[in-house]
Amino acid sequence: MKLYNYFRSGTSFRVRIALNLKGLPYDYIPVHLAKGEQHGDAYRAISPDSLVPLLALEGEPDHARLSQSMAIIEYLDETHPEPPLLPRDPLGRARVRALAQTVACEIHPLNNLRVLKYLAQPLGLDEAQRAAWYNHWVMEGLRMYERRLQQYAVERERAGLPPSVYSYGDTPTLADCCLVPQIVNGQRFGLQYEGIPLTLAVYERCMQLDAFQRAHPSRCPDAE
Repeated sequence: MKLYNYFRSGTSFRVRIALNLKGLPYDYIPVHLAKGEQHGDAYRAISPDSLVPLLALEGEPDHARLSQSMAIIEYLDETHPEPPLLPRDPLGRARVRALAQTVACEIHPLNNLRVLKYLAQPLGLDEAQRAAWYNHWVMEGLRMYERRLQQYAVERERAGLPPSVYSYGDTPTLADCCLVPQIVNGQRFGLQYEGIPLTLAVYERCMQLDAFQRAHPSRCPDAE
């Protein structure tokens, strides 16, 4: 497989984690978003939406390339089911998807590179204003994430179960693939995380795993 991605892209980071957790080898193809390479004719010819990540499947025709990180990860989970990134039971799967979508739908779309650039030009927001925007929406979403973790922790305690090791259960899931890149991205912007102890504890446990460490932007071939 070939993964077209950018080292600082949180969505690309998600897919790198998933590939590592599955033990799936891939060729790393860099697409430099800050330089606008995603808008070039060569990349647009293979990615109509001009976004990363893009996964080209081994042995499949060109039209089988996959875009959108959540769709890519769920495809990988369906085609390479071990280790699973979604629980076996329907309720568990729905809950993990809800956690993942808290990051993918409520946080990331408001703070990706395209949005931050648009806030600068043409809207004319200065750096401090853009930072305030970023900090507000990231923390708003992470507090939502924290409240979900609190709810699940209470449920497990009442059922006589030990606390979850990761976001949901004792193994990494789709939710963790989304959470870790968001935390790392916020660190790059100097965001001070407060009031989300369960979320940060999950992040720390994830980052003890080789699959998450190797996917980190600093370990990418195109890291600057």
